Amino acid sequence: MSLESALESLKRGEFVLLFDSAGRENEIDMVVAAQYVTPEHVARMRQHAGGLLCLAIDYDFANSLGLQYMHDILGGSSIDKEMIMGLAPYGDRSTFSISINHYQTYTGITDKDRCLTIREMAKIFDLENRKRKFVSSFKTPGHVPLLLASKGLLEYRQGHTEMSIYLTKLAGLTPVTAICEMMDSETYSALSVEKAEKYAKQNAIPLIDGKELLEYSKVK
Repeated sequence: MSLESALESLKRGEFVLLFDSAGRENEIDMVVAAQYVTPEHVARMRQHAGGLLCLAIDYDFANSLGLQYMHDILGGSSIDKEMIMGLAPYGDRSTFSISINHYQTYTGITDKDRCLTIREMAKIFDLENRKRKFVSSFKTPGHVPLLLASKGLLEYRQGHTEMSIYLTKLAGLTPVTAICEMMDSETYSALSVEKAEKYAKQNAIPLIDGKELLEYSKVK
């Protein structure tokens, strides 16, 4: 499917499947704009994807909230430096930051609780006092890991975090996404591109190849 169909899907609050590349993680993520997330989206990602459901946010947004990458946070802690991950096997640094729960959640892990955390995080993007609202509305550690997109997005890093945020910006949406890796319970590994294509076709979900996004970004 075309990039245009993927952007329309995101605008409707529907899923897009996103493949990074065979030379990188070689994984497909289910992606949805955080501002439209419902408990049904969370349940579907949990049941049909099965990876780690994370919340990706734009670099400037993260910076305005005072968020840091987890490897930097741990670097200033008492954790043995030997344990802190440098480059991952696929060549990039992790984009993980802290994990959060909205203060109105109970355990934080149910579909309704994670939906609330995700939706409320997207809402504060447009607030002038976003940092104060963030600090007063969320607790850490929680059940929704935050991923901080790299500054410059695809110019610097070509991961699902950056690609998903780039898609929301193209679609004119809040640059916050819920993403989850698609796993394969038959092979106990990441879902193959072939199986992802079959799933996408059966469920009428656009599947975007990261190469297409990179080419488009260079043209732009």
